[in-house]
Amino acid sequence: MRTSPHTVSDLMTHTAIAVGSRASYKEIVQLLDQWKVSALPVLAGEGRVIGVVSEADLLLEEESRPGGEPEPGSRPVDAAKAHAVSAEDLMSSPAITVHADASLGEAARIMARRQVKRLPVVDSGGLLEGIISRGDLLKVFLRSDEDIAAEATEVLSGLSDTASLEARVVDGVVTLGGVLPDRAMVPLVARAVRAIEGVVDIRLGLRHS
Repeated sequence: MRTSPHTVSDLMTHTAIAVGSRASYKEIVQLLDQWKVSALPVLAGEGRVIGVVSEADLLLEEESRPGGEPEPGSRPVDAAKAHAVSAEDLMSSPAITVHADASLGEAARIMARRQVKRLPVVDSGGLLEGIISRGDLLKVFLRSDEDIAAEATEVLSGLSDTASLEARVVDGVVTLGGVLPDRAMVPLVARAVRAIEGVVDIRLGLRHS
């Protein structure tokens, strides 16, 4: 039974599609369409990530044409990117990345804060190791109720005064029941169970002696 938090390396796509800095506009569009992704890492040298080129970057070219109108709320057209024809001129740089040993929570926070859908995963030298997307992060919620319940039982067994507690799981929602002598333990117990990967929510049905 695994009780340690999952990391980015557990869920990332290890075979990442990327482009070189000299890749053309059309080549980038073709790759995005072929692999059904919204952005690609841009690499230099031996595979160091120097930026990311996205559909939003490519659409600046369309907005710059006569009669082209930006979407409501979109960023102003970048004059340099509007007429760019290669990845190194189109890309957003520096790239927003994450390391393979980062927690899934950390990756999710970076995506939310920077408003991106996917992150290149890099090693300590900035070399590309894979890609993690929003969809990858959601895979933890595919865990079975039985698996979550088993891990919850193991987590509870490692805490004090929780021997009589039991965890029932339905659709990822954990209901904790039983007797917990010390009310002060409630936040600790709830926090420990909520940290289990795949838990959607917690319901407390605890009694106190």
